[in-house]
Amino acid sequence: MGSRNRTESSNYRNPCLTMHQPWASLLVYGIKRIEGRSWPSPITGRLWIHAAGKVPEPETIKAMEDFYREIYAMDGVTDVKFPEHYPVSRLLGCVEVVGCVTCDELVSWEAINAGVRVEGQTAFCWLCERPQKLVVPFEMRGYQGVYNLERKIYESAVRGLMTVKPPLRVKFPLPDPRDPYSLKPGLLASSSNESSVSQLKKPPSLVEAIAGARAAATQFSKNNGSQPKKRNSTDGSIMGVSTITRSREWVPKVHNASERSNAKNLY
Repeated sequence: MGSRNRTESSNYRNPCLTMHQPWASLLVYGIKRIEGRSWPSPITGRLWIHAAGKVPEPETIKAMEDFYREIYAMDGVTDVKFPEHYPVSRLLGCVEVVGCVTCDELVSWEAINAGVRVEGQTAFCWLCERPQKLVVPFEMRGYQGVYNLERKIYESAVRGLMTVKPPLRVKFPLPDPRDPYSLKPGLLASSSNESSVSQLKKPPSLVEAIAGARAAATQFSKNNGSQPKKRNSTDGSIMGVSTITRSREWVPKVHNASERSNAKNLY
């Protein structure tokens, strides 16, 4: 059931998400498997990834790379090849969003790798597979929330994709094997008992890496003027501010051509 580009809403034709670096490249390179938000994913299927205009600090890059080294080490992967560059204001590639679960569901999901379970640190975890990157990332503007790529940009981008080989390929099990997009918040809750949630052992190096990654992410929630004054308690965690975050009640809006021309560009 469903096609590669199937989405939850017909309003999303070629959905795209603008993210800060280094999170954007880490996702497109398949290193990052979970995109964390304080709101559930409005789509399933292909999601294009655009890098915001802020140049990441070297300390931020180091903190996130250290974090991923530690969580991959939990699964026995010690050679993680990170991107050589983290370009900004560029369309980078795409991933396949196969579903969305809550953080509690992810942590207790024993069918997936331990590192992936640690990676999710926000209220909602978007599950990403099959990363593809553009051979030549090209410049474009980004917008808040999930928005549609312009047709001309999409037509150019789709011809320039190449498959990425992640450090550790992850396949998220589906509750309904007949439906490739059956992972939704709450569907795994019946099979997970809070009293029996596995307590993953975290070595001191991982605890330190998590703290460093959280500090790196929090800079955006503190410094970005478009952030809501009242933030959900999960915002400011490792994954929650990799782009402009929203409150849990916020519903993403699609920007059509007229809305885009009048919208304040973020970057």
